[in-house]
Amino acid sequence: MRVNKNIDTVSIIKNALESDTGPRYKRIARAIEKEINQGHLSEGTKLSPHRIMGDLLGVTSGTISRAYAELEKTGLVLSRIGDGTYVCRKLDLVDDQGFRNILESSRAIDLSRNTHIKIGNTDFVTATLRTMAAAPQTVSTLMDYAPEAGHLHHRQAGLEWLKYSRAKGDETQVICTNGAQHALLITLLACVKPGETVLTEQLSYPGLIEAARTLGIRLVGLEMDRHGLSVDALESYCQHHKVAAVYCTPTLQNPTTTIMPDDRRQALADVCNKYNVLIIEDDAHGVLMDQRPPAVQAYAPDKTILFSSLSKVLSAGVRVGYLIAPQCLISRLNRTIRSTCWMATPMTLEIASRWIMDGTAEYIRQQQRYEIQRRKDLVTQYLADLNIKTHPDCPHFWIEAPEPWRATEIEQHLASQNILVKSSEAFAVGRQAIPQYIRASISVAQHDDDLIQGFHQLQQTILEETVATW
Repeated sequence: MRVNKNIDTVSIIKNALESDTGPRYKRIARAIEKEINQGHLSEGTKLSPHRIMGDLLGVTSGTISRAYAELEKTGLVLSRIGDGTYVCRKLDLVDDQGFRNILESSRAIDLSRNTHIKIGNTDFVTATLRTMAAAPQTVSTLMDYAPEAGHLHHRQAGLEWLKYSRAKGDETQVICTNGAQHALLITLLACVKPGETVLTEQLSYPGLIEAARTLGIRLVGLEMDRHGLSVDALESYCQHHKVAAVYCTPTLQNPTTTIMPDDRRQALADVCNKYNVLIIEDDAHGVLMDQRPPAVQAYAPDKTILFSSLSKVLSAGVRVGYLIAPQCLISRLNRTIRSTCWMATPMTLEIASRWIMDGTAEYIRQQQRYEIQRRKDLVTQYLADLNIKTHPDCPHFWIEAPEPWRATEIEQHLASQNILVKSSEAFAVGRQAIPQYIRASISVAQHDDDLIQGFHQLQQTILEETVATW
């Protein structure tokens, strides 16, 4: 931290130790909680190490450990092995800030979200709706209940979409969903019980983190390297613990942008077969790639549920997703569809099906790929002096926060200037030390000038403040 905010806090805690009552660790915890709630200790502030804080206050390090643990129970701080204890968001803001898809303010330049780029898709929607309106019998059918998995021609279109993932199977294994998040939710509901363990990458999709928290599922983050999830870490954990499933994003991993090579996909499938662990494969971003490895599902079709959606390519508002699952799980997943929404929405599935089957979807997908590259070319000059990771087909950059910055500090500093990014904290699973990165996307900004301004300010924030600090 560039400014040690603990100095004033120590004197305040000392006063609390003298004036408050009860066990010392509780007095310390209450004093720190008050400092956090009053904004004197902001999110991302690192608290003094246990031994140092104990020496400053004249108490044992064990007392400090109990105080920090008390704060962690209420979500005010988070301790990470080898990294320290950090202030989190205030409790009344946690749920509202973690996983959001819309902004309440239009003043901000939004580099924080990955979504489809708006490039005239509304014209396709209008044309499709007009065509559908000319066939009232079709519309009448779409207005009624449908099979849980979707009408046959909707599932056939879904199978065509899943060819972008290079998945194996037929239409009897396809289930239509209201987007990828719905596909993830019904998979967890159907296949994982509360209290069971799901393994995932140390940095993973925030929607998974929220869903697991809601359903009472225990998430464990596993080590990653430049090729994605470590299969050695996966096998080591499975050897010693019971695991219900492993969730992974092998293609254009969110947020690190890694692509798992073929041999590791095979190794991951082998480990999960060996220990009877279900694979949940998220390929929502992978559909943006032309040249790509087959999905892990292709290596373990009897052990994998794979899902994808239209949100990153065609439209987030057309809430359409598809999953492909082993035949033995289809009935269970269909029951879960019934218990959540009876069926995915037939009207939007019809729009998606027509686009997929008549070539509109492929045309838009190629436009998205072109626009991603065009926008990235606009801002690459502002990233030349930074350590970044990306892929030509990926709509975001994964940017390292150089010392002494922490990623949350960059996020907060830019937010104060109405520029939004996402820090690695939002993707972190478990207690391991978090790699200090920020995710900056090119897909939401409506104008090139906004995009350039946002990345230029990002560059200045990181480089100028880093130089000033040193």
